[in-house]
Amino acid sequence: MALDGLRHALEPAIRRVLHTYWRFARGLTLGVRAIVIDPQGRIFLVKHSYVAGWHLPGGGVEPGETVGEALDRELMEEGGIAPLEPPVLHGVFFNSRVSRRDHVVVFVVRAFRQEGKPRHPAEIVDYGFFARDALPPDTTRGTRARLAELFDGAALSPRW
Repeated sequence: MALDGLRHALEPAIRRVLHTYWRFARGLTLGVRAIVIDPQGRIFLVKHSYVAGWHLPGGGVEPGETVGEALDRELMEEGGIAPLEPPVLHGVFFNSRVSRRDHVVVFVVRAFRQEGKPRHPAEIVDYGFFARDALPPDTTRGTRARLAELFDGAALSPRW
């Protein structure tokens, strides 16, 4: 519990430092996330060491990398997950909570194989598949919104 409290207290400062760096290093930040659904209909979520809550797996698109390459890399790094079919685009979202220039591309992955655990255990402190009616209480608002769009017919929002 103490680690979660410290992480929560430091999160705003860490975000400011990272986004100040990104402001000068990148004109626009672009990220990818995936809604990974197993055969039982459960959703794969991750919990990072540096930000609060449970999230869809994903991360930043690096210079010289396609969105698809970034998605494949992030899924392998964060969950040992390798898509077996091309992911389906769910939407592109403006994430103004992070910065005024951050966009997130979300894909749906239904066919995959899982090849072990996350590659960076210092970054991913917990992970797993969760039933829609049993998501962790601190699943993020953005994650819940994307799931409601996909499964409940909620209107697709342009904002994260």
